[in-house]
Order: sequence, then structure tokens, then C-alpha cells
Amino acid sequence: MRATYVIIPVLFGLGALALSSVFIVDERKKALVLQFGEVVQTKEDAGLGFKLPFIQDVVYYEDRILGLQTSTITVTLSGDRRLEVDAFARWRITDLIKFRQAVGAEGEARAQQLLDGILSQAIPDVLGNATQAQVLSQDRNALMNQILTIAKREGGALGIDVIDVRLTRTELPAQNLEATFARMRAEREREAADEKARGGEAAQKVRAAADREKVELTSDAQRQADVIRGEADAERNRILAEAYGRDPEFFAFFRSLLAYETSMKGENSSIVLRPDSEFFTYLRSSTGAVPAEAPAP
Repeated sequence: MRATYVIIPVLFGLGALALSSVFIVDERKKALVLQFGEVVQTKEDAGLGFKLPFIQDVVYYEDRILGLQTSTITVTLSGDRRLEVDAFARWRITDLIKFRQAVGAEGEARAQQLLDGILSQAIPDVLGNATQAQVLSQDRNALMNQILTIAKREGGALGIDVIDVRLTRTELPAQNLEATFARMRAEREREAADEKARGGEAAQKVRAAADREKVELTSDAQRQADVIRGEADAERNRILAEAYGRDPEFFAFFRSLLAYETSMKGENSSIVLRPDSEFFTYLRSSTGAVPAEAPAP
């Protein structure tokens, strides 16, 4: 029984010692084995690893691609225009030993800070030589490639590989937005005023052409009316002349009757004439003929 009491603790101790000497690396991780803070082993493949128990420690790092959203960076472009820029970077750890030496025990968090500083320096350096049109157009792919080249070079010293850098936001600073919007509104209002002026000019031309056409049509219609009226008057005069030529006495009688009718139409008409006036010639004649004048002595 005494042997059993001794063997069981020994077995438990050996088991604990064996477990403490084994570590498992997940497929999403990489591992460093440290002894008194110094790197003694790297393990980048998934599986079991071995270390000295109680003396060596294992530190795990991400083997996946990591993302970094930079802080807002104020950039002054070549035309003295200011923009606020945000960028997004993707990176991964490629050299565990360099990475450990660069970031120390803080790991990925410290690497994010260092990479953010690299991009905060590279972005103004590259965009400072570009115009606003280049930054806000499709041509900025070339600018992002230049930033990526700088980030790769600086990141190599940290044991990381910067895979991609993208500019996610490029906007004017808040204090400049109102002035820019005011300038844009003034420009649009000027264009609208120009369009209205051109429209008014075109409308004036149309109205002038319509007025001229109206005058021409009215003048032509008046001319035709005068011609027709003149032809009618001429025809009337011809008929009257022909009638007068056929029977002058009857024509004189008819004209006298018309004169009587015209002069007596008004309700308050008054005519003061001598009884022997020629106006009553046909009223005095019993036969309706003009009386013969007495022969001169």
C-alpha cells in the first residue's frame, strides 16, 4: 500500500511535467518559444510543439491577415487645399523574430500603433504632391500604390508585410465645408441666371417675330380689304352711272327720296327750308316731274 501511495503522486507529477512541456499551435496562429525573454524556437505550422517546462514560455501571434483603420489625417495638397483622409490597411506577420524585437511583449496592438504612424507619415508625403482632382478621381489608385510601397518598406523592419492600403474617406475639413458649399451655390445661381437670361433673350426674339408677323398679316389683310372695298365702290358707281344713264329723271327722283328718308330719320330732326326750295321739287309736282321753268322775258 505504501508503494501505491508513492507511485500515484509520481505519476501525476510526470503527467503534469509532460503536459507543461507540450503546446499546441492553432492553424490561425504562430508561436514563439521564449527562454528568459530570448527567442529560442519559432513554430509557424499548426500542430504540437515541445518546450522545456517551467523554463520556457510560448507566445502566440496571429497568422491571419489583419486590418487597420487609420485615424483621421489632415493633408495639405499641392494647391494648398486641405483634406481629411482616412485609410484602411491590411497586413500580416511574416517574420516572428523581427516582429518580437520590434513590438516587444505588446504584440499586435503595438504593431497597429506603429503601422498607423507609418501611414500617417506616408499619406501626407504622397498626397502633398497631388492635386485635389487626382485625389478625388480614379487616378488615386496610383497614389495608393505609392503609399503601399512606402508602407511595405517601413513595415518590413517590423517583420510585417503590408498587403494593401486604401483611402476610404477624402473630405474637406468641417470649417471649409460651408465656404465650399457657398461657393458651389453661387456658381449654380450664376449658371441659373445665365440660363434665364438666354431663355429671356430667346423668348424676346420669338415675341418680336410673332409681332412682326402679326403686323404683316394685318397689313396684308387691310390691303386686301381696301382693294375689295375699292372694287365694290367702283362696281357700285358703275351700276349707279349705268342706272343714271338709262333714266336720268328716275335716278333724280330716287336720289331725292333717299335724301328725304335720311333727313327725316331722327326723332328731333328739324329742317328749315323755303317752300319753293329745290329740296321739295318732287313733293310739289303732281306728276312727279320737275316743273318747267318759266321762259325768260
